[in-house]
Amino acid sequence: MAALPWPFGRPHEAWLGAWCALPGRWSAGTLAAAGYDWVCLDAQHGAHDDRSLVEALTAPGGAPLLVRVRSNDAGLIGRALDAGAAGVIVPVVDDAEAAARAAAATHYPPLGARSWGPLAGLAGGTAPTAGEARSLCAVMVETPAAVAAAADIAAVPGVDALFVGPYDLALSSGTDVAGLLSGSRGRAALTTVVRACAEHGVVAGAYAGSLDIARALRGLGFTMLAVASDAALLADAAAETLARARTVLGAPQGEGT
Repeated sequence: MAALPWPFGRPHEAWLGAWCALPGRWSAGTLAAAGYDWVCLDAQHGAHDDRSLVEALTAPGGAPLLVRVRSNDAGLIGRALDAGAAGVIVPVVDDAEAAARAAAATHYPPLGARSWGPLAGLAGGTAPTAGEARSLCAVMVETPAAVAAAADIAAVPGVDALFVGPYDLALSSGTDVAGLLSGSRGRAALTTVVRACAEHGVVAGAYAGSLDIARALRGLGFTMLAVASDAALLADAAAETLARARTVLGAPQGEGT
């Protein structure tokens, strides 16, 4: 599996990723080989369990693989990293205390408190040494409380990125994603996150899921963007291929075998 470049990302350029909700190594490997800068395996809302995460994290491909863990739990974070993840995206981090717990679980001492137990390194893994490239700790901003605490969260040592979940942030703010991106309050909230990241030298990231949303988020200053998901890509490709086949083969809507 590819390692994360460190410092990761390219200043002032978008660092484009894909979301992997489908279990096993085939979807993860396909996305990782497609040229994305990173791929995130979703263990919170996706279909990944412990077994499928281990399988997916051994998939061939050129992109670093991250894991969105189910919750801000040291055991879950450590298990994802032990299995070979290049980093974690931790959901529902509303304040600096929660961010500090996530960072401590992600990083080895002296920066954090992660213990060494490399599942992915069983065939000859060695203990980490000082100065090794460290894992990515991205914490999710999904509520107005997290937006209000963004500067404090970004200042926590070991937090590498603030990652906005626009759908949950919109829900918890009483709007939808369109309103979040176009309304003055929503745009102010997103700008608050970007400014906090810039002030403290961390990456501003977000889940987009579509190019239109990605374009809007990029315009606000976000640089780590999930622009596609395997489930959506599969659904879109299936529908498009069927529509084209009906046209080319002269099979009207509703006919089939």
